[in-house]
Amino acid sequence: MIIEAQGLTKTYQSKSGPVHALAGLDLQVPRGTVKALLGPNGAGKTTVVKMLTTLIRPDTGTAVIDGIDIIRHPKSVRRIIGVSGQYAAVDENLTGFENLEMVGRLYHLGGAAARRRAQELIDLFELTAAGNRPVKGFSGGMRRRIDLAGALVINPKILFLDEPTTGLDPRSRIALWDVIKRLVADGTTVLLTTQYLEEADQLADDIVVIDDGRVIAEGTSDQLKAQIGGHRVVVALVDATDVGTACEILARHGSGEPSVSTDGRGVEVAVTDGPTALQNMLSDLRAAEVNLHDAGMRRPTLDDVFLRLTGHKADLTVTDNDTNASGPKLSKRAQAKRAQKRAADADASDVEKVT
Repeated sequence: MIIEAQGLTKTYQSKSGPVHALAGLDLQVPRGTVKALLGPNGAGKTTVVKMLTTLIRPDTGTAVIDGIDIIRHPKSVRRIIGVSGQYAAVDENLTGFENLEMVGRLYHLGGAAARRRAQELIDLFELTAAGNRPVKGFSGGMRRRIDLAGALVINPKILFLDEPTTGLDPRSRIALWDVIKRLVADGTTVLLTTQYLEEADQLADDIVVIDDGRVIAEGTSDQLKAQIGGHRVVVALVDATDVGTACEILARHGSGEPSVSTDGRGVEVAVTDGPTALQNMLSDLRAAEVNLHDAGMRRPTLDDVFLRLTGHKADLTVTDNDTNASGPKLSKRAQAKRAQKRAADADASDVEKVT
């Protein structure tokens, strides 16, 4: 294992009381793989990254990076890792090339070596045409690529990516995924935090599901989905007023309680014998004169897994108004937890220092 952590805990003191960011977290990452930490805001993902990159100390617990203790030898750890945080840490007044050259100089590569490495990364991330333009004119996706390139200046053994594609459009996100896949193919180990279920599905060899500062499940994407088994039957209603009848019929032939989409027109339920259940449901819906736009079966998703494990969905990307990208409000639990986390981060920012 290139990363091994045991019993990591961290508690922040905030005005509203103690916030337990981590509560005894264990983690193992095999060399040359991608491990995804999946969880909602406030689950403890960023705290894990800050600890393993020596930005904060754990209250209790131990962690070793490629055989190096993060508490006893933090400088040695920093020599072999690269980090890309949630927000692109670039100087907007410098060009893309100048940003990367500056990072190389900070790593004491020397002028010629820093310029050579900067150009290599500009070409690798397909920014050759824009490399000599000020970063303030870059798109969000281009800024993220420059930030990720900065994390690779020293060819790190381990790359830490903290929600690297948050806020990117789908095209930019897919482009960044391709870059990450190429890095892993060349032997880089990646620890990735994400709220995007599709991202974990696309990139990760192994997924750790975190909630309330604890690991609640771990395995490959297929292994996690197998925990809840079976298929899902999904129907799309023409008239939302038929939702009660549809739920009653789907419950009759399903193996659990049906769930209704936020617009009130989609109903789905877990089933044990997918083809037979779907056939019976369609027959009963037709007899009840419930008109459908569509109907079909699908395999469980990571969202289904997270919902089963925690009672809430994983992809809680939020705005300042505590709404997600598709509109619905966060639960009171999630809002309170987020407010506590904000208060703790504000208090902790005055005392956290790089070791």
